[in-house]
Amino acid sequence: MINQDLFELRVDAESASYLGQAARWAKFLAVVGFVLSALMIVGAFFMRSVMMASYGAAMGGIDSSATRAFGGVMTGMYVGIGVIWFFPCYFLFLFAGKMQKALHSIDQNNFNQSVGNLKSCFKFVGVFTIVILCFYVLAIIAAIVGAVMTAGAM
Repeated sequence: MINQDLFELRVDAESASYLGQAARWAKFLAVVGFVLSALMIVGAFFMRSVMMASYGAAMGGIDSSATRAFGGVMTGMYVGIGVIWFFPCYFLFLFAGKMQKALHSIDQNNFNQSVGNLKSCFKFVGVFTIVILCFYVLAIIAAIVGAVMTAGAM
């Protein structure tokens, strides 16, 4: 059931000021996020050569297939993290732009789209957090099972 008092809420000068400040900070954070995401993706392609050079030197200059595979895995992880990080930054950027337009032109449609983009940002981060927590739980279970099996083999 929808609370009818909710429709009596309004954006006054104080809340508009807060929303404007939030939009400016959101735009700053989104742009920094875009830059970091791009740097992570670009850096990922250097990861393989870095892995081969550092591990190859540590192993006496041996270029093993395991070193190449590990470098490839690390490259894939960095690209994946960079791509995933892009999306909340994108929603945050959309929120900021639409909110600034809405407050400047008193446009309800832009205001609604802005709040919708903020919701999408939080939803994406929330779902991603749940996925990461599930991976942690699985890793802990795998570690416990491995420890029990190793202790049982002794």
